This record gives sequence, C-alpha cells and structure tokens, in this order.
Amino acid sequence: MKKNKKKLILLLSIVAAGIGMACAGTLAYLWFGPLFRPTDTAYLYIDRDDTIDSIYYKVEKAGNPKIFIGFRWMAAYREYDRHIRTGRYAIRPGENVYHVLSRLRWGYQEPMNLVVGSVRQLDRLARNVGRQLMTDSADIARLLTDSLHIASLGYDRQTLPALFIPNTYEVYWDMPAEDFLQRMVQEHERFWNKDRRAKAQALGMTPAEVATLASIVEEETNAKEEKPIVAGLYINRLQRGMPLQADPTVRFAIGDFGRQRVTYADLTLDSPYNTYRYTGLPPGPIRIPTPEGLDAVLDYARHNYLYMCAKEDFSGRHNFASNYADHLRNARRYQQALNKRKIFH
Repeated sequence: MKKNKKKLILLLSIVAAGIGMACAGTLAYLWFGPLFRPTDTAYLYIDRDDTIDSIYYKVEKAGNPKIFIGFRWMAAYREYDRHIRTGRYAIRPGENVYHVLSRLRWGYQEPMNLVVGSVRQLDRLARNVGRQLMTDSADIARLLTDSLHIASLGYDRQTLPALFIPNTYEVYWDMPAEDFLQRMVQEHERFWNKDRRAKAQALGMTPAEVATLASIVEEETNAKEEKPIVAGLYINRLQRGMPLQADPTVRFAIGDFGRQRVTYADLTLDSPYNTYRYTGLPPGPIRIPTPEGLDAVLDYARHNYLYMCAKEDFSGRHNFASNYADHLRNARRYQQALNKRKIFH
C-alpha cells in the first residue's frame, strides 16, 4: 500500500512538473518567441490621446503578431498602462513581446525625417510641419505669430522666414512646437558658418538680408544656372542705389503670386514690399529661400547687368541687359507674347 502511494505521489509530481514546464515554456514562447510578423519594419505612433486599449489595437495592427495574448499579459505584469510614452516606435519582423514592450515602456523611439520646405507663407510651413509631427499645426502657428517669442529668437514677423533653412532633418515625432523652433535655430547657426557669414559681411548684408534677396531671386527664376546671375543683377542695383523693381515683391504685397503680368496700377501700391516705389531691400523675405538660393546670393555672378525680363518663349528664363534701351526691346517682345496669349493680368 505504501509502495503504491509513493508511486502515485511520484507520478503526480512528474505530471505537475510536466505541466509546470509546459506552462513555463508556453509563457516563454509568448513573451520571448519571434511572434511579430510585419512584412517589413512597421511603425506605430502613440500620441497624448492614446489609452492602453488603443495602444493594444495599434500594436496588433502594425505588428501582425502570430499570438497577441502574451503582449497583453506582459503589459499588465509590467504596469505599462502607468508608463505610456508618446512617440514613433518600430516593430521589426521576428521581434518578441519583451523587446517591443520594453521599447514602448521606456520611450525608445525611432527618429524620423522631417522635411522643412521652401514655402511662401509661414502658415503653410506650420501646416506642413504639423502634418509630419505629433504637435498640432495650430501650436506651431501660434509660436510663429507670437511677437515676444519671435523676438526671443532674434527676429520679427517680417524677418522670421529667414530663420528656416529648407532641408530634411532627423527628429523625434513627438517633438513639441517649441523644440521644433529651437532646432531650427540650431540648424540656422550650422548653415551660417564662418565662411558664409564672411561672404555676407563682404556684401554689407546680414544673414536675414541675404535671405530676403535670395527669396526674390528664387521667385524670379527656377533655373539653377540663372540664380547667381539674377542675384548679381540685384546687387548691382543695390550698390547703385537703384530700386530693385522686382515684380515678385509686388505680387507679395498684393497677395497674388499667380499673376503673370504686373500692371501699372499694381506698381502704385504703397507697401514697403513694393520695390518699384521704395529703394533697398523689402522688410523681409517673401518666401523661405533654399540653401541653393542663399548660396546664389553669396556667390553671385559678377557682370554689368541692371535689367532683366522674362523670355518671350515662356521658358521661365530671362533676357538680361546692361542698358535701358536693350531692356525695352526685351520687354516689348515679352509684352507682345503676353498679348498674343491674351494674358492681361
């Protein structure tokens, strides 16, 4: 009898050990097995409004796990609902629950590429950046119109576009609006190195003034090879005390960049951006200039051109002239081409 009892106890112990090992093995597989199966690295975005339930949904959708219950168990065990962190997180093929949850719980984000473009208006910049980051475009727009904040950066409402250097930057998705602007300050300082500042000083210009002229140059032409020529033309006029007479500044003043033909009535507009009425540079850039445009001003072409007119073939390029008589002939050809196409404004 005692022998049978010992055998039964031994058998039950073996069964219990087997069950324990099976449970431990199952748990190990659910937590440490390669369960996530996205076709490629997937990204999930956790924002301020997410709850543990919405995160479960996002993780399961992005990671396509073979079994998901292990993630829920580990999240509960590690009290992830009390340690939710915003950000952009990666889930790679073959990853396990432990690595993915640890990444989320400790906020180990994946950086992203933020594209800052050359746009005409700062509200457009705010919308573009807001579409790429967690921060709302309204938060960015608020800072871009906050005179005190702008002044703390060393700008005013007119010169602020000169702060931004269009490029692609590696940032974290949940970057606040204030951090975005501070990053732009850092990138501005990085671009305006000792060499570029020396070139600006030789022109008698500040970086903001270089940006203002570059913005006009880039509104005048998209042709890379023309930009230094156009920059040189305007520098010639500035050095002679001549008004720039740049049509893009007039279009900016009237708020209509779509005009192909600037009329005499437009030229009477009393605005500091009307470079037909006022000499010198306007108060600030009429768009955010590209690095290429900025360098076109700093490395402008030396020549004796004082006048330019769009070519009559509508190629986007220009005829240049060093005297007014030649300019009038160029202008007449262009005006005739406009009339022929019935373009009157």
